[in-house]
Amino acid sequence: MPGYALALHGGAGTILREEMNEELEKAYLHALEEALNVGYAILERGGSAIDAVTQCCVVLEDNVLFNAGKGSVFTNSGTHEMDACIMDGNSLRAGAVTCVHGIRNPILLAAEIMQHSEHVFLSGKGAVDFALSRGIATVPEDYFFTQFRYDQWMSARDQQGTFLDHNSQAKGNAIPNKKFGTVGVVARDISGNIAASTSTGGMTNKNYNRIGDTPVIGSGTYANNKTCAISCTGHGEIFLLAVAAYDVSCLMEYRDYSLQQAMDLVVNTKLVQMKGEGGMIGVDADGNISMQFNSLGMYRAARNNEGYHEVAIYK
Repeated sequence: MPGYALALHGGAGTILREEMNEELEKAYLHALEEALNVGYAILERGGSAIDAVTQCCVVLEDNVLFNAGKGSVFTNSGTHEMDACIMDGNSLRAGAVTCVHGIRNPILLAAEIMQHSEHVFLSGKGAVDFALSRGIATVPEDYFFTQFRYDQWMSARDQQGTFLDHNSQAKGNAIPNKKFGTVGVVARDISGNIAASTSTGGMTNKNYNRIGDTPVIGSGTYANNKTCAISCTGHGEIFLLAVAAYDVSCLMEYRDYSLQQAMDLVVNTKLVQMKGEGGMIGVDADGNISMQFNSLGMYRAARNNEGYHEVAIYK
């Protein structure tokens, strides 16, 4: 009887060992391990996959190293617009939120939408109004301020560009390696249910309320007990066009691919052909885990009840 398993990511991109100082590398590895332990502990005591991916994602959102929640990047107007999504593979219910300000943990708002509204996807002021009505924690704008994110924003404005947070073009002066990104979690619980969550601050210097793949069901996030749970990270526009997360599920359901085979085809063939850099994590209905990326690195961690335990950064 398959047991329980959890995997998480903290973004993918041009992440090179030679650009990472020892202190920063240790900080990332510790952050990944800390989040992994929180999610895994929930599964270990018989908790649900939904609770595990929610609480694990909260830990990542609260860590300034990652581009989600507290560590979110600056928009063109100097604010922070955050997106998040969660999906339950058992019920196929989901909750998603986009372009929200002042929400401490967007993933908690996404979960609240899934569990306590008749809707799936809320945005902007309406999403914040719903958050206030449900007692979701809000914080002042300066909660999201960090100097290295501000430096990245200034660099992007000077170059008149919009950059992926982990892209080598998103240069700043505070930390030598500026490859931070979307966070995500997938899990299978002891009851055989699977779930996925994803959260992001988007692209540095983004304008016009730009939305990437993270909150879009099937593109950045998807879960179905029949197949798999997937969370993506990378160039959101391409992942949107590829419907990347759902494509993995479809390959498994309709062509009988394994999780590993389906993710390999999507990440290393389809997305590469579309010039989409990034990766994804997945867990299938049997508890198998896969973490694949076509970039030079991906912050990632995984653990299951059979002794597998991995925390890694580089290719």
